[in-house]
Amino acid sequence: MAEGAMVQLRDEDFFVTLDPEANSVAILVKHLAGNMRSRFTDFLTSDGEKPDRFRDREFELSPATSRGDVMKWWEEGWDCVFAAIDALKPEDVMRTVTVRGEPHTVLQAINRQIAHYAQHTGQIVFLAKHLRSNEWKTLSIPRGKSEEFKKAPPKSDKGLPHPR
Repeated sequence: MAEGAMVQLRDEDFFVTLDPEANSVAILVKHLAGNMRSRFTDFLTSDGEKPDRFRDREFELSPATSRGDVMKWWEEGWDCVFAAIDALKPEDVMRTVTVRGEPHTVLQAINRQIAHYAQHTGQIVFLAKHLRSNEWKTLSIPRGKSEEFKKAPPKSDKGLPHPR
């Protein structure tokens, strides 16, 4: 959903904040990427909060930051996530990992991250929808089309991972 929202944005839209306390799409992506790198690098063997992570800097952008930079962070972050998850074996699910010194099972740690990423994905979608306004292309069922959607044949690949 975040990618479907970001593709609809103009380059300048990535950097818009709704108020002085709000985050832009670019900042949200930078934060997500930093979190993903920290949590999923050496996932099974080191704390998910790496000593070289400076979280506060994830909420700062250089004036030279471009849409290309943002999308590079996005891809690198997800590469860390998928590399760690792809390496897991069924017997790893109940192993203990730590996040900020707090023990979690692998399953709990992944669920924690899914919730975090879902929250920020919702923020990205909200911002993109707001910024694109009447030019927004829905990412789900368009208004007034629910009954039509119920009658459509199911999509065979719904819910399956797509190659990156």
